[in-house]
Amino acid sequence: MALADIEHDWDAGTYDRFRRLRLRPVIHLLSDVPDALPPGPVVDLGCGTGAAGPLLRERFPGRRLIGLDGSAAMLAGVESGIYDDLDDADIAAWVPEEAPALILSNAVLHWLPDHAALFPRLAGFLAPGGLLAVQMPRQFGAPSHRLIEETAARLFPDRFAPRREPPVAPPEMLQAILAPLGDVSVWESEYLHVLDATEDGSHPVRAFTRSTAALPVLAQLDAGERARFFDAYDAALSEVYSPASDGRVMMPFRRQFAVLTV
Repeated sequence: MALADIEHDWDAGTYDRFRRLRLRPVIHLLSDVPDALPPGPVVDLGCGTGAAGPLLRERFPGRRLIGLDGSAAMLAGVESGIYDDLDDADIAAWVPEEAPALILSNAVLHWLPDHAALFPRLAGFLAPGGLLAVQMPRQFGAPSHRLIEETAARLFPDRFAPRREPPVAPPEMLQAILAPLGDVSVWESEYLHVLDATEDGSHPVRAFTRSTAALPVLAQLDAGERARFFDAYDAALSEVYSPASDGRVMMPFRRQFAVLTV
């Protein structure tokens, strides 16, 4: 399912429950971006509720800062004044009015297909010497994400089937896509998320994935079907991510990074 197909179902409040954990990777991504940039604006591509905006403003004071996202629900949660311009636009069709000095995309581009075409397209928008800095989860083979698809396919086989190929390729394939475009650095990091017990008793991993990885499934279920799905998903998660005595669980989470200078 494409990103545009689930925009109506984004829950900014649920997403922001884990704002600190989701912000840590963009801090690491920015640590590989130099302070000196060519002329041009800085674009937060897929800005969501604006978590990365203050970091970008601090790093690049005086730059025109543009936040862009295709979800009106997410943009409604952006604090006023973070961005100079805030655009509601489809990332897949977006074309900048001015060549950016930096396009930063944190945990968004895995929703878009055909990275072999997408990344050269984004790089082609950059000013000479500009940078494309990207972070994407590569968690799709892990139980947190795999069990979403397996549970949906088991309960609703007429609508769902397990994914054949993950949406994010291994790092060596991303390196091969980006290397002809300029100087590139690609790496991966695995984070250990310690997730607190939930107030409603649902599995903590489900609380984390509900606002992201589970959206393509949830968007196709009615309220009763969602309840069945959540019960089965919780049970499957508990076999892999066993809660401690205080209800917390530990979830390893892998993310892929790339910084390209054109």
